[in-house]
Amino acid sequence: MELLIIFLLMLIIPVYASIKVNLSYKKYVKIDNEKKLTGFDVARRILDENNLGEIYVVETKGTMSDHYDPRRKTVRLSTDVYHGTSISSLAIAAHECGHAIQDKEGYTWFKIRSMIFPIINIGQKIAYVVMIIGLFLSYLNYVYAAIGFTFLGLLFELVTLPVEFDASKRAKSIVLSDGMISDSEKSGVDAVLNSAAFTYVAAVISSMLEMIYLLMQLNDRD
Repeated sequence: MELLIIFLLMLIIPVYASIKVNLSYKKYVKIDNEKKLTGFDVARRILDENNLGEIYVVETKGTMSDHYDPRRKTVRLSTDVYHGTSISSLAIAAHECGHAIQDKEGYTWFKIRSMIFPIINIGQKIAYVVMIIGLFLSYLNYVYAAIGFTFLGLLFELVTLPVEFDASKRAKSIVLSDGMISDSEKSGVDAVLNSAAFTYVAAVISSMLEMIYLLMQLNDRD
């Protein structure tokens, strides 16, 4: 019964977080910011004002596929955000620029995440292969590999939390202090960024539950 509850929570929490962020995004994507600034306008303005004129702002395919690429020094914004003048577009563009500023300032957690990403990526690929092999050879080896896979993911997610929270904090401060939004629009920006941040919290909780689930399974085998 305990295993079933944990398993259900593992499924429900990420789904709830995804629904929450989608509802916030869809609500505020229908509301234009008062200055009618596009996501591109917001990003370019923030970058230029922070002496990051060398950072590119480009349009990328997909929905909610926005991200900052530290290797290519590029802020990539999805079509709706790049061209959109909504509260959602403004908030997301500002958030991604927050990462560019972190990169410029050498923000500790951003540097740590960048350093461990390739190591964790390789480690997860190895663990995944062992998991597949374990399915055919030994259930115990499968569980050990799954624990290793989940642990590496959890480690990355834990390091990601302060990076994302800090980028959102920077974004909220910049758009308000720079006059891009009025006081009445602040709640909308907060709602979009807070719901997005919750997805990272949900990922950590889900991975922790998965670790507990796997360890309990391991204990049952002993």
